[in-house]
Amino acid sequence: MAAFYLAAGALHLLSPDAFLPIVPGWVPEPRLTILATGVAEILGAIGLLVPRLRKAAGIGLALYALCVLPANIKHAVDGIAIPQLPASWWYHGPRLAFQPVLIWWALYAGTVIDWPWSGKPRRD
Repeated sequence: MAAFYLAAGALHLLSPDAFLPIVPGWVPEPRLTILATGVAEILGAIGLLVPRLRKAAGIGLALYALCVLPANIKHAVDGIAIPQLPASWWYHGPRLAFQPVLIWWALYAGTVIDWPWSGKPRRD
């Protein structure tokens, strides 16, 4: 998960303008928001690798995945083309369906939960 968010964060920082079309109109300062999300992704990735920061990073990345859902919905519903990404529902449907899994994965990677294996908070 850390590698996934490190790569995503780098992409947001290196090509923020590519993400501008999917930012909902109600988001203030879209370009700055995209840059901030890149920094958040990178910090979250690093946090997952530091044992004392792991839980906070997992919670932060789970909340992040929830907060970017409106952009993912706009991307899908409006059919916005982004270079190097497919534009069909064969891409958007699974991507939207995967969002809850991404939230779970962040919580699991952050040692916040161990579900479905034990159903109890992890004690790592």
